[in-house]
Amino acid sequence: MKTHIPELRKARRMSQQELADAVGVTRQTITSIEVGKYTASLELAYKIARYFGLSIEQVFDFSHLEVEDHVV
Repeated sequence: MKTHIPELRKARRMSQQELADAVGVTRQTITSIEVGKYTASLELAYKIARYFGLSIEQVFDFSHLEVEDHVV
């Protein structure tokens, strides 16, 4: 999954380690999320988004997901 984490970190002049420490994970986890090898859990996605003061949708790109329209 594509994320905007690298751009957000760079805008704040923040290392992967600094973000990892702030949200309680390892640097390797942040690296894996940034390169698309790991998808963050909902809880971690929320922590990252809150850290940057954004919504989850502003940090993570869900455009690849298709949702069928259902009329209720």
